[in-house]
Amino acid sequence: MDNRVKQALIASLNKYAEVSATQVGNFETELLAAFELDVNFLDKATAFDAVFDSNPNFEELREVFFDLLMVNFFSNDVQKLEEDYLESEEWANIEEETIDRGTELLNLLLYIKECKDEDLDPELGDFLKEFLLVEDDEFQDEFEIYEELISNQQLAESSVEAICKASSKLNVSEEMKDLFVSFMVFFLDTEGSATTVQEISKFSSNKSFDSATYILITTINN
Repeated sequence: MDNRVKQALIASLNKYAEVSATQVGNFETELLAAFELDVNFLDKATAFDAVFDSNPNFEELREVFFDLLMVNFFSNDVQKLEEDYLESEEWANIEEETIDRGTELLNLLLYIKECKDEDLDPELGDFLKEFLLVEDDEFQDEFEIYEELISNQQLAESSVEAICKASSKLNVSEEMKDLFVSFMVFFLDTEGSATTVQEISKFSSNKSFDSATYILITTINN
């Protein structure tokens, strides 16, 4: 299992449990075991879902952790496969099977990975224009999904309080509704300071999820 993914999962899960006052119990151990299985991706996803099915208190994290499962596959599992595996028919079938899984968080995590590879600092304008290509006519689906982030980029230079207040007033797309706060706060503070985490817990309308998702993103980034 990729170490950065492992640390992000543990930190995010425990922050969610802390803020929501939920006992982690065996959930962390069982989830890590699913990530570490030496099986194909679809079998790993089945094991992953079985762990969540047995732990309904953490259901809210299922799809963002599925994004982590994907990142772990790209960072770790794929190294054990043929060089052109991601171009294979088998992987195309897996993509088709999982097309409705995960969230837009995967795009941000892959962007952060690219920034690491190229020794760049994550920046909202760069993410939108250079990674998602929202200004390109061929990528208008992305433009519609991220429209409120595009129109309100100044929020990434404001405050956690301003971001949280704006999130309830803006017409954010369905795909980004739950992630707007954590995305914007990440670009406000990519390091994940304790003060920022405290302010999310203070101002967010979905404290446990936003705190956990922000911790997940910043742990991957650091």
